[in-house]
Amino acid sequence: MKILDRYILKNFLVTYLFVAFVIVLIICMIDYTEKIDDFIEKKAPVSAILFQYYLNLIPYWINYISPLMVFIATVFFTSRLAARTEIVAMLSSGISFGRLLVPYFMGAVVIGGVMFLLVGWVLPRANKIRNAFEQQYVKDEFYYDGRNVHIKVAPHMYAYLESYNVTTKTGNKFTLETVDGNKLKKKLTADHIVWQPKKNKWALKDYRIRTLDSLRENLTYGTELDTLINLRPKDFESDYNLFETFTLNELNDYIDLLKSRGADGLEVYLIEKYTRFTQPFAILILTAIGVIVSARKSRRGVGLQIALGFALAFIYILFFLLSKGVAESGNINTLLAVWLPNIIFSFVGVALFKTLPR
Repeated sequence: MKILDRYILKNFLVTYLFVAFVIVLIICMIDYTEKIDDFIEKKAPVSAILFQYYLNLIPYWINYISPLMVFIATVFFTSRLAARTEIVAMLSSGISFGRLLVPYFMGAVVIGGVMFLLVGWVLPRANKIRNAFEQQYVKDEFYYDGRNVHIKVAPHMYAYLESYNVTTKTGNKFTLETVDGNKLKKKLTADHIVWQPKKNKWALKDYRIRTLDSLRENLTYGTELDTLINLRPKDFESDYNLFETFTLNELNDYIDLLKSRGADGLEVYLIEKYTRFTQPFAILILTAIGVIVSARKSRRGVGLQIALGFALAFIYILFFLLSKGVAESGNINTLLAVWLPNIIFSFVGVALFKTLPR
C-alpha cells in the first residue's frame, strides 16, 4: 500500500469505530431506559445485566447496523476530505477516482469479513446467552399452549398431538401415520408420549400399531415402547429469536430439517441465512455510494452531504425491510427479495459514478 492508501484506510476505519461506538452507546442507553422496570421487577443481578445481556447486545447491534454505520463513516470522513480540498489535490495529481476507491474497498472488505465471521459463528453463541437472559428477566414465562398439533416428521410420516406439557415433556393422545400417496399404510397411536433424556428417545405409553396392506390388517399393542421419531422436546420450546442462535452450519441443518417436515415458517430462516451472505456486499456497495455522494466539495459545507448520505442510507434500510416483509409473506422468492436492495443500489451506485465530473 502507498502512503495515501494507508492514510485513507486508517482514517476510514477509525471513523467507522467512532461512529459505531457512538450509535451503539445511544442504543444501549435507550434499551436500558426501556427495560429498567423489568430488571427491577424481576431482580436481575447487576453482573448478569452487564455481562450476560449488554456485553452480548453490543456486538449484536454493531453487526445489525454495520452497513448503515459504514455508510455514515464513509460520508463523514470523505466529506471532510472534500471540504479541505484534499480530494481535488489527489485527482489533480493524476489519481483516478476508481483508484481513490481502492483503500475504501479495502476497509469495507475488512469490516465485511469480520462481520461475516461474527454473524456466522460468534454472534449466535452470544445471542443464546442474551436471549436466555431476556426470557428470564424481561419476557413473560413461556407456556406451550398448542392444541391439536400436526407436524410432518418425515416425507411420508405425520405426527399428531392433542396437547404437550413442556415441564414434564409429555404429549397426550399421540398419533403417527405413514401415508403413501393417498393410502394409509401404518398408524401408531398412544395415550401418552414421554421424552427420556438418558435414552434420547420417546417412550410410548399404552400404544397400538395398525399395519395395513391391500388384503389384510395387523394390530399390535402394548403398555410401553421406546421409539425414535424425528421430533424433539425443543420443537415445543420457545422459538424466541431462534434463528439468531444458530451458527451458519446449524442454520443449514435446521433449514434441511424444516424442509423434510414440510413445515411452515421456513422463510424466516432462509432470510436469516441469505442476509448473512448479502451483508458484506451491502457494506461494499454503500461504501462506494458514500464516497461518490460526498467526494465533491460543496459551497454549502459538509452538512448537506452528510444529510444526503443519511437519506440514502435510510432509503436502503427501508427498502430492505420492505423486501424482507414481502419475502416472509411468501409472495416473492426469498433469495431474490434479500438480494434485491443490493442489486438496485448497485445500479444506483453506477449511475451516480457516471455523473461525476471527469
